[in-house]
Amino acid sequence: MAKLKDAGKITVGTKYDQPLFGLVGASGVPEGFDVEIAKLIASELGLSADQIEFVETVSQNREPFIQNGQVDIVVATYTINDTRKEVIDFAGPYYEAGQSFLVPASNPLNITSDPESIGDATVCTVTGSTSEKNIREYTDNVLAVDKYSDCLEPIRGGQADALTTDNVILAGLVSQNGDEFAVVDGTFTAEPYGIGLQKGDDDFRDFINDTLEAAYEDGRWEAAWESTAGTVLETPEPPSVDRY
Repeated sequence: MAKLKDAGKITVGTKYDQPLFGLVGASGVPEGFDVEIAKLIASELGLSADQIEFVETVSQNREPFIQNGQVDIVVATYTINDTRKEVIDFAGPYYEAGQSFLVPASNPLNITSDPESIGDATVCTVTGSTSEKNIREYTDNVLAVDKYSDCLEPIRGGQADALTTDNVILAGLVSQNGDEFAVVDGTFTAEPYGIGLQKGDDDFRDFINDTLEAAYEDGRWEAAWESTAGTVLETPEPPSVDRY
């Protein structure tokens, strides 16, 4: 932490194509709930938003970026799991999502949140993601791409029938595409989003967890949600921090 304060900046990995959580629009500046969480942490370090250097991360490079020191933390719709905890550590969670399906608005295959309902359908998702791991427990008909937004054209063109990932990511994609797509009701997993950091940096992890809990109590977490994802989704209860 002292190193970050002395450097006068923090480098944060986030996604640039996740509406509501991390999205770079016409301004060229990332916006969304993950970005606001990063700002909360930076503020507690005495750093302003201008002292955050955002770096685009995708699902496949989040652990390497942390391990190689290319970023100080990753806040990027990043599900906490035991496999990832073998090489990095997590603070949080700061939100709990759940995996579901995006389908054409008419939902011609009647896909539901029950993954057994996909039958022989081809499901698109991101290579190396938790979503890919989960859906491969139900089907081998998986089209894996680099980014979730890359699944929309295959669905339009008939190469895929559905996109699966966390419900909040799907809601963001639907919000950007008029009435073309829909998210089925319900979820079939629990996906706790955490903040990735160097493995073994327990002081920094405790600091981030303290920051999250303070933000839960004083309303900053709720304000961050309502100004971003909360414009589309209801405000949930913040999850309990896991101080493993």
